[in-house]
Amino acid sequence: MVNNQRLFLASCFALITTAFSFSIRAGILPQLASDFSLSGQELGFINSTWFFGFPIAMIVGGLVYHTVGPKKIMQFAFATHAVGILLTLFPTALGTTGYMGLLISTFLIGLGNGCTEAACNPMIADTYSGDEMNTKMNRFHMWFPGGIVIGSLISNFMTKMDMGWQAQIWVILIPTLIYAFLFFGQTFPKPKTEGVTSLGENVKAMISPLFIFMFVCMALTAISEFGPQQWTSLIMSKSGANPMLILALVTGLMAVARYFGGSIISKFDQTGVLLGGAVLAAIGIYLFSTQTGPMAYVAAVFFALGVAYFWPTMIGFVAERIPLSGALGMSIIGGVGMFSTSIFQPIIGGWIDSDLATKEAEGLTGEALELAAGQATLGTMVTFPVILIVLFTILYFWQKGKKPAVATA
Repeated sequence: MVNNQRLFLASCFALITTAFSFSIRAGILPQLASDFSLSGQELGFINSTWFFGFPIAMIVGGLVYHTVGPKKIMQFAFATHAVGILLTLFPTALGTTGYMGLLISTFLIGLGNGCTEAACNPMIADTYSGDEMNTKMNRFHMWFPGGIVIGSLISNFMTKMDMGWQAQIWVILIPTLIYAFLFFGQTFPKPKTEGVTSLGENVKAMISPLFIFMFVCMALTAISEFGPQQWTSLIMSKSGANPMLILALVTGLMAVARYFGGSIISKFDQTGVLLGGAVLAAIGIYLFSTQTGPMAYVAAVFFALGVAYFWPTMIGFVAERIPLSGALGMSIIGGVGMFSTSIFQPIIGGWIDSDLATKEAEGLTGEALELAAGQATLGTMVTFPVILIVLFTILYFWQKGKKPAVATA
């Protein structure tokens, strides 16, 4: 018998593990840079392996979801999470440099995170329907920002107490063990859409114009959300606002917004929510690039409300309007989001290094130099949501008046 409540709870703890690996690692970037003498670009490559492992696991997980099953995918997730966490703590254990060890460990954690998405998104779509599916999808994804809030506050507290970055990494193991226990011995739901287990039907659905369009949009929504967040600690550290509190504010608001996501989407439709989010995200990132002090927190509010619904709404859109794409379609959409973010992490790190050199040539030094360079990089990032405004306007009129698709064999 399927215990829907326990499976959903286990999924949430698995996503909290993902969130902790994101927020705590973001919080310790300055300490890693100091301990291992890493440049901004090297930190970017370490960050990129988190996002690179994610789409690989998502895509492979989507391909094998209906043959291997979500249970085995989550067992693999636990193994890679556990090994990745331990290797982060002991990055030279494989006889490599600390930099190489961190690259490998972060990649493994990314694989575990991708498996979580690959297994849990289709499982939730198979368990619930309609408005309830949108509600559950948003409340599941609520725990990514929710977990980031908890993780960033823990990281901020432990950093202030000078407890060391290693102690912070141990914290990630707690939700990992909890989700492993909750999933243990459980029965998982069967696919509810006829024909969805056929790879041929999946591929046919994914070569449709609508799926390809959403594929492109997902690459931009993901970097709009994760780009500014992953670099908050470095970029905003000299702005007069606490960078980890900004991260906590952003993700806290995102969690609250996603809790009410089902009713918001019911009122404004998925396309209206995506368009409104792009507008608010553009305003938020622009304010980040121009404001300091208390205004940085105002920027955080706009940014949070802008990106809050991007990820779950994109996944829900594919599940409802392109249902024959199945678990593979949801995994491909999520995978391209993380792959895009992976590609851009070292590029963003390079932007920071380049902007530092440019501002230094202009005569800036010290904290003024770091702030100006960080804000210049954020100014470049505004481009992503601005493009999305155009794309989601097209999507809004394209899908206006259309009902979610009903799949048939």
